[in-house]
Amino acid sequence: MTDEGTKYQTKIFTGVENRKLPQSVDEWMERARSTLTKDAWDYLEGGAGDEDTVHENRSAFKKWRIRPRYLKDVSKRTMEAEFLGQNRESPFILAPIGVQSILHKDGEIASARAAAKMNMPFILSTVSSITMEEIVKKSPEGEKWLQLYPSKDKNIIRSFIKRAEKAGYRAIVVTADTTMLGWRERDLNNAYLPFLRGEGLANFFSDPEFRKRLEKPPEEDLISAIMEFTSVYVNPSFSWKDFKEICSTTEIPVVLKGITHREDVELAFKSGARAVVISNHGGRQVDGAISSLDALEEVTESGDLKGEILFDSGFRHAADAIKAIALGASGILIGRPYAYALSVAGREGIELYLEQVMAEMDLEMGLSGIKNLKELNRESLYRKYYK
Repeated sequence: MTDEGTKYQTKIFTGVENRKLPQSVDEWMERARSTLTKDAWDYLEGGAGDEDTVHENRSAFKKWRIRPRYLKDVSKRTMEAEFLGQNRESPFILAPIGVQSILHKDGEIASARAAAKMNMPFILSTVSSITMEEIVKKSPEGEKWLQLYPSKDKNIIRSFIKRAEKAGYRAIVVTADTTMLGWRERDLNNAYLPFLRGEGLANFFSDPEFRKRLEKPPEEDLISAIMEFTSVYVNPSFSWKDFKEICSTTEIPVVLKGITHREDVELAFKSGARAVVISNHGGRQVDGAISSLDALEEVTESGDLKGEILFDSGFRHAADAIKAIALGASGILIGRPYAYALSVAGREGIELYLEQVMAEMDLEMGLSGIKNLKELNRESLYRKYYK
């Protein structure tokens, strides 16, 4: 067994050089709020409707309490996890967050490099500020997955997949819950959508199949290229038949992200998904939707599900990861918190934030009598509120 968390604790507790940066998620958030423009902050932090689902994602964790067990030898602990057929140093994955250039000048390059430094997979958004190829060129180390919004144009979908394969991406993460954009009042009030300003379109503007649709290249007619993007970006007719077709298009693992219903999870595995991500898109799509953690509990309740489950939406602290893993998740996607750190201090900020996560996770495990994540199950938790 390794004891990775201890080295991060030592660095954080003794690293005076980082005292100028935040030491808690709330501090990272407040610093990000003060750093970003109002448009960018609201785009990052906002959710659908009155943001009920955003808040529900967090409150769902309060229903579950960890049951610490003592008088166990926890002098050696490991955060090792396994998903997509590989052993990992930790269960953490950097979630896809689009248009990172509005958060920091280094955008996705900083995020990819930080993930590589921490040996965590990095999921690049379809709507990234930098092309998938440039990400690999500027950050060749580390495992990268490509998140894919299913376009109306299947030629574009196939082109994106081929480009990802050629560039060395290790998985395709198809997002199911964004076949149209949610009702986001903050963005409406700000009259702000970064795509309409040409932000986050690098993968489209560089794609040969997308460029075939244009009379003039984006370099010559930006407005027409943006309008063409809006016509093909999302696809309300996307179906299980289309998902199966994507799975059959590639040899690398396909993950389906953005489902919360048990039947959809079963259909995903039957259709060829190697894993699913239980997620409600951080509350950005359906106002009033079930929280991701409640969905995870229902999906895994019977204990007979044949397939790998990853978790997204609402993570803030190590205790959240322990609860989600105890409820059946193999890996945890970190979203907004790392975006806060990116906004505040670029790559340095993300690395420090992730070191804090690892240090906290190690302490939370040790103080709860957990030597390794395989020990976690529903008996590790107590449900505070009953149905």
